Amino acid sequence: MNTLYTIFFRIPELQQKIIITIIFLAVYRIGYHIPLPMVDQTHIANQFTGGGGLGQLLQFASVFSGSALSQGTIFGLGIMPYISASIIFQLLATFYPPLEKLQKEGESGRKKINEYTRYATVPICLVQSYLYVNSFILSKQNSQGALFLPGWDNFFDIMTAVLIMTCGTMFLMWIGEQIDEYGIGNGISLIIMAGIVSRLPEAFKLLFFTDNGAKFNWGIFEIGGTGQGPNLATLIVLILLFILVVYFVILITKAQRHIATQSAKHVRGRRVYGGMRQSLPLRLNHAGVMPVIFASSLLMVPYFLLSLINNMISNNWSLGNKLAAEFQEHGYLYNLLYVVGIFGFAFFWVAITFNPKEVANNLRDQGSFIPGYRPGKRTEEYLEKVMTRITLVGAAFLSLVAILPTLIARSMNVNAMVASFFGGTSLLIVISVCLDLVQKVNSHLVMRNYQGVTED
Repeated sequence: MNTLYTIFFRIPELQQKIIITIIFLAVYRIGYHIPLPMVDQTHIANQFTGGGGLGQLLQFASVFSGSALSQGTIFGLGIMPYISASIIFQLLATFYPPLEKLQKEGESGRKKINEYTRYATVPICLVQSYLYVNSFILSKQNSQGALFLPGWDNFFDIMTAVLIMTCGTMFLMWIGEQIDEYGIGNGISLIIMAGIVSRLPEAFKLLFFTDNGAKFNWGIFEIGGTGQGPNLATLIVLILLFILVVYFVILITKAQRHIATQSAKHVRGRRVYGGMRQSLPLRLNHAGVMPVIFASSLLMVPYFLLSLINNMISNNWSLGNKLAAEFQEHGYLYNLLYVVGIFGFAFFWVAITFNPKEVANNLRDQGSFIPGYRPGKRTEEYLEKVMTRITLVGAAFLSLVAILPTLIARSMNVNAMVASFFGGTSLLIVISVCLDLVQKVNSHLVMRNYQGVTED
């Protein structure tokens, strides 16, 4: 309590940053519910929840992009195009010499790459918004007609919807940058977290109510329950499981493997300098949440293609129907491929973001070395071996967290939206953003010689 009082009343600068951040997030949440003027929202919601492969793919994308794909709003794309552009430039910077050179220039190079990322976001927005409009708004639904309102289905109105969604994404990108500049925390990450946390009321509704929210589930207070939802024993297990999962996710996210290093001694006059023992920290989960996002996105493609083929041949392909159901219901084959994909993308992401040769050269240039290993090739091989081992552990942890919601939903008969907060992409993103936010607040407190949040 003393730390919270310090944050809000004794440090005006930090208080101002928090208020600005809340205001910008409130603007985002307001725009999240402003619909496109030419769209029939009821038809879009019906098609989005119809169970199609593309609908499920976009539903997953809306979780980690802060978008509103099921509502056809001005922020319908969220910041998904900006995330796509950022990933593209991050990958290009690993093998494209001009970008690699900019990345090594420090702050000025990073600003230039961010500028290129903003430029690339515009065409990506135009393409994705056009595909969205054609896939959801212009598609036919049996006898219900197009999803545009009557009289709003000409080319001009289509392009107006595309431009509105593009401007909405660019405005969200601007909000994220303003939070970075004047608020606290990473603006883009906070927008994503706000979109995830906003699903909590719906999850609570599914947990505590039955008949689509019409009736309160009084059986949740009984040991045996009423058979129409979770009972008291299930609720207690869910609470304990949530605490354990959050604890271990934080533990693994912050875990580091410290490699001892020592600087070489050198004599200047009569004094001896150097010889200090330090450590090189390597994150256990170096890839973060990216392997889960990539693997989940990739596994939605087979279901979409199988559904498309089944519709073309009038659902007569029994094997295709079984495979599509396996991917839709997250069966054993899906989970097996999910785990394999997470391991593969974890090693791939570490390979493009961590360069043991560059780290070994930096240690040699600084006059430091790892005891027992000669600078240069031997140090590089040792770092690569250590990184492979800890990446294996990190990928195993990500795999367990990723399939945990499916296991909970099946074994405890819990709705998938409720189970998604017990693992998977949503929980990893929320915890990562919260840890980063606490670290930013702590840095402000330390600069003002106050006690940190985690030390109270």
